[in-house]
Amino acid sequence: MRQRNQIIFHSLAAKHGTLALDLDITRKLGFDGLEGSGAKIRQFLDAGFSEAELRTAIGDTFIPGIGFLLDVERHGDDRRALLKDASDLIELATAAGAKGLEAITGPIGLAAYANAAAVPDLYRGVIGLPLQEQIHITAAGLASVADIAAERGLLIYYEALSWTPLNTLDKQLRTLESAGRSNIKLVIDFWHCYTAGETPESIARLDKDLIYGVHICDSLPFDGGIPDEGVLRDVPTGKGVLDLKEWVDAVKATGFQGWWSCELFCRRQHQENSYEIAAGLKTLMEDLIGV
Repeated sequence: MRQRNQIIFHSLAAKHGTLALDLDITRKLGFDGLEGSGAKIRQFLDAGFSEAELRTAIGDTFIPGIGFLLDVERHGDDRRALLKDASDLIELATAAGAKGLEAITGPIGLAAYANAAAVPDLYRGVIGLPLQEQIHITAAGLASVADIAAERGLLIYYEALSWTPLNTLDKQLRTLESAGRSNIKLVIDFWHCYTAGETPESIARLDKDLIYGVHICDSLPFDGGIPDEGVLRDVPTGKGVLDLKEWVDAVKATGFQGWWSCELFCRRQHQENSYEIAAGLKTLMEDLIGV
């Protein structure tokens, strides 16, 4: 495995496959590691395999992290559930020998962003609160999760979804600063950056030491409003509107030399031969990154 600019297979590129399939693709195609799925790892264990069998199956495969912890801004009566979910996922990450856990903001459902009176019972997170309060609450959740992760020597990599309140890089950086934990970093996702209004130029200004990994992905055209991930990401990587070389070069301009992952939401490709899709993604990433 190369130590710089590692090309990592993402479990979502074989969305409907198993952990065993993800591992086989990773090894046979020569990826440097696997960004794993917490759901697939849990399904493996729920099927009756032991943690020892899990470790044997994974072997020496590098797993930079697993996804993902939902709604990291949960607070008040919801904070207990957040910490329970975090503890469970951290146990899975530890069992798999992963180095980190991805934590994302919410709410995921777009209905939560409609008129509150129309959907009063939906989880709304920090929607509608003053910005500083949104940052403070989310940072507190992140810090609590990071403290649990630190007990297992794990890192939290934070991703603010582009339709959620703290979607810009500036707000994410302010949240990390407020959290004040050294084991929290960012994952840079090109689609979320694009639909949050960021540009390659804003990426290039980041401190490389704050970036844990990068999701190379594409998008259909976005004309504003609330981005619909299911629609806008339903495109093969490299066939959308993003100039992927420009975005990759912006990350490289920071001095970052860590891992790059091929997250994929194209429904057609999810139904095709996962080995062929993965091989194409690997070649594309190698060409883009120059490895």
